[in-house]
Formats: sequence, structure tokens, C-alpha cells
Amino acid sequence: MRRPVSLSLTLLATAVLGLSACKRVEAPAEAATPQAPAAAAKADGALDATANDNLNAVLWMQRAQEYRAITEQTYRAAADHLDVALKEAHWDALVPEERGNEAKGLKPAVVLDVDETVLDNSPYQARLVRDGKEYDELSWDQWVAEKKAKAIPGVVDFAKAANAKGVTLLYISNRAVHLKDATLANLREQGLPVADDSVFLGLGTVVEGCEQAGSEKNCRRRLAGQKYRVLMQFGDQLGDFVEVTANTNDGRDALLQQYHDWFGERWWMLPNPTYGGFEPAQFNNDYAQSRQARHDAKRAALDYAP
Repeated sequence: MRRPVSLSLTLLATAVLGLSACKRVEAPAEAATPQAPAAAAKADGALDATANDNLNAVLWMQRAQEYRAITEQTYRAAADHLDVALKEAHWDALVPEERGNEAKGLKPAVVLDVDETVLDNSPYQARLVRDGKEYDELSWDQWVAEKKAKAIPGVVDFAKAANAKGVTLLYISNRAVHLKDATLANLREQGLPVADDSVFLGLGTVVEGCEQAGSEKNCRRRLAGQKYRVLMQFGDQLGDFVEVTANTNDGRDALLQQYHDWFGERWWMLPNPTYGGFEPAQFNNDYAQSRQARHDAKRAALDYAP
């Protein structure tokens, strides 16, 4: 779990990578500072929302039966497509630009993002809401080391069914490579099939002949494609499926339109209202702005009823 970064921030992201090589390179996070209790009200009676932007989103993931219904039906629907994907020799879930070799005849695999696709980090998000803080590298690494994330509803049954059919589960995550051991241990503890350490391709994985742009996963998907025919991809962000070259509302709309028919067949999206590329797209991908400025930009992006 990490904030995405646009191409315009690639050089800055490269510097951040030195600090922490699901996780995505990002603009440096503004240092979290202790804040007043979340319920403190402004003089005009409106809640100070700087610590509460994520409250409903996290609550929904943890308490809404509708959330569990969506994730379970997504994985069940994907399982229903698995046999068709296996039988069709030319079926491939990598875009042509990332398929550098012939897929036919390769071993079958499914690519899954980790955070909010396979593992649920809402308890970490809840801590941030409770404490009035924002994501930062240190607290995130500490959470991952705890290995307490639970499996997203539906994923274990799907993964076991795919594994039983001879399909390898590949975990292409923007969790940094130094978090591999803790991540794989967490996956195994939750019942996810893990063939060996090589199935985890974290942020910082070196792919010969491919230069990674920021936190994009295109190089790692290409690496997966060298050995496997990718039947399906699962994620909670557009960047989990295809390179996002312009993280703007228009750029993201164009990507969704271009690959509209891939979703629900080769690509399977999981819901995540707590973070993602949609958020920085509202404030020019600039995390150097103050927390209040980013909050105000998100409010300004809303469509209001007359």
C-alpha cells in the first residue's frame, strides 16, 4: 500500500526509493504530526475533516456487508472464467506492450496485487484515523512486520481453486522488496498458495532491460510474462493492470475506456475507497502540498447538487 506517483514525479520518487525500495514509490509523505481529537469542531460547527477523510471508507471496508459481497462475488465470477482461460491457448491478460514473447505454451499463472486485493490493511488505516495521522513509511513497515493482515473475502477459495488446476499465483506488489519475508509469511498464514519466494515481485525488483517509471508495475508484469501465460490479473488500482502514463482524471478515464472489455474477463477489480491513484489525481499528484490544501482540492473536485 503506497501512494501512486505520476511520471512528473519520477525523479523525486527515485530518491524516495532509497529510503524504502503493494509498495508504490511516492512523493515524500508530509511528516505526520499529532492532531486534536477527530471530533473537534471548527468554530463554524463543521467538523475538522483533516483527520477524518478516511473514516467512512475504512468503516465501510470493515463493517459493510456490501463490501464483503462485492469481493466474494468478484472472486467467484473469476473462478467461473478460469477453465475458459485455461483452454484458450492464446488467452492472455497482459497488454500487448507488456507481452514481449509468445504466451502460447507457457505455464499458466494469475497475477494478484497484494494490498486491498489479497490482504486487508484496514486495521492499519483505522489506526491512522484514530490517531489523526497519515500514511508514512515507518508506520507502514511496522504494520507489515506484524503480519496481522487478514485475507480479503473470497480470495483464498479462488486462489486454492486456481492452484489445484496447476495455475501459479504471482504476487506483484508495491510493497518494497525488503518486506518480502513478512509478506509471504502473512500470505501463507492466511492460506494463500505460495509456490516459492520467486512468486513475490515487490517494488525494487530489478528487471533487466526495463526501466521502471516511478511505482509502475509494467516491468514486473513483463518479467512475469517471460515465464508464464497470465490468465488473469487482480487489483484495486488501474496501475495493477496497465501502466498509467497520465494520472489525471482524463488520463484515467481514457485508460478505463480503452480496456473496458478486459474487466470482468481478464482483469478483475476489487473495491478500495481508502487510497489510490484517484486521490492525487485531484491535486496534481503533489503530496508536497499541505494536508489541508489536498483536502480542499478534493472537496473542490466534488460535483454538487444544485
